[in-house]
Amino acid sequence: MRKMELWERYKKYTCYSPEIGLILDISRMNFPEDYFMKMEPFIEKAYRDMKGLEGGAIANPGEMRMAGHYWLRNPDLAPDLPMKNIIEATIRTIKQFTAEIHCGVVAPQKAERFRRFLVIGIGGSALGPQFVADALGNTHDPMKPYFFDNTDPDGMDRVLSDLGGSLSETLVLVISKSGGTKETRNGMLEARRAYERIGLEFSRHAVAVTGVGSELDRAALEQGWIKRFPMWDWVGGRTSVTSAVGLLPASLQGFDIDSFLSGARTCDELTRKGRTLENPSALLALMWYYATGGRGNRHMVILPYKDRLLLFSRYLQQLVMESLGKKFDLAGSEVKQGISVYGNKGSTDQHAYVQQLRDGLNNFFVTFIEVLKDRKGKSAFVEDRTTSGDFLNGFLHGTRDALHGNARESMTLTMERIDAFTLGALIALYERAVGFYASLININAYDQPGVEAGKKAAAAIINLQNEILRFLHSRKGGKPLQVEEIAAGIGHLDEVELVFKILLHASSNEDHGITMYKSGRIFESRFE
Repeated sequence: MRKMELWERYKKYTCYSPEIGLILDISRMNFPEDYFMKMEPFIEKAYRDMKGLEGGAIANPGEMRMAGHYWLRNPDLAPDLPMKNIIEATIRTIKQFTAEIHCGVVAPQKAERFRRFLVIGIGGSALGPQFVADALGNTHDPMKPYFFDNTDPDGMDRVLSDLGGSLSETLVLVISKSGGTKETRNGMLEARRAYERIGLEFSRHAVAVTGVGSELDRAALEQGWIKRFPMWDWVGGRTSVTSAVGLLPASLQGFDIDSFLSGARTCDELTRKGRTLENPSALLALMWYYATGGRGNRHMVILPYKDRLLLFSRYLQQLVMESLGKKFDLAGSEVKQGISVYGNKGSTDQHAYVQQLRDGLNNFFVTFIEVLKDRKGKSAFVEDRTTSGDFLNGFLHGTRDALHGNARESMTLTMERIDAFTLGALIALYERAVGFYASLININAYDQPGVEAGKKAAAAIINLQNEILRFLHSRKGGKPLQVEEIAAGIGHLDEVELVFKILLHASSNEDHGITMYKSGRIFESRFE
């Protein structure tokens, strides 16, 4: 296609949304001219489905739950007055609590004021706050964030080491809707021990964000934690960043949460439009459908040319893959849907996997994310009359052209700047695109049976480990045993490989008193 033809296609298929400072260019996706006409009945259904969702329709039939994350930024949409009131009250309480923390009215046990906070969560309870913190954070923020976002002991030790002597002035936010999430529970217990080791009461440094009446809520109440903030069963973890899950950390770090919510709300309003070529979320969903054949046949590559958006691909991995990766559709038919998401940042990627994107497997589509504002103030010239930001812009468009020149498809999402408003809009843009796409492929975007299956399998492994440890510690003398003998001794010979894996881990740590006598053939090693 010649340059002037590309320009005409750009003018025809570029969606400009001045309300949120965003331009979506889909011109380099090679959909046919009649694509939108053919897809109109399906996207019209998606608009109706979204309207029902926002009106309080059951979004998750398996658990009979609504999906009310849109009400969080516009409480007037909530199905009833009590729900509206609790959303608004929570936002007021977050602001008041933040003010009390920042001015020292609420202070730590043995320090003048809280200057740092540690978020303990997993999945959406950590990814959203991490993404926002990294995207908006600066050195002058009133509080610095840290995260326990896994149950990796070494990872937690690294965070505690980074905190060093400042643990005494660190507020802990424990985030878990059910209160029973093992990774979060483990992080809380590790943090508690760290406070106790330096003679501090954990409860005087702890805040809970959880479901009312949950195990965590009850513990926080009984132990006298500083504060408790609500989570609701109608807000999923991956869409919880505009709830207390994301608003409390953002507020403590000093961000304008009103502006953040306003960006999300404005994007929601904009993407209720039934005129598809003026609706950026609907266009995203339709491009995903075109690119993947509605079957996830291609990967979604996210290339933000902005360091502050480094974590966006990780955030989208959960939002997109947990929402859309489903075995069954709403009719119960097996469909095995999903879209794989990966990405890093430009121009780093040009020294990494862009080589494969241009010359290797053509099994993807790219979304370039361009941010027009380079920095606050003027930039110095690094070459002639060229700034570092000019080079970044050149690399973006050069890569876009190079991919197009080799028949690789892409979209470009252009933002004026990164601030609380535009970040809220960006998050809402993709939340709604996921909702529209789920309707197009007729799946439930708001359950996660695969995640629950993984949790149950992990619990079974812990139970098996306990059986192994009881068996080995109950033996009185005798020679060390091979793994088959141990598996037979506990009646789980059919799980011998798993028994071996558990013993490898247990013997590599000091916690359980298990010794491994290695053999030249590792699986013939003995344990006691």
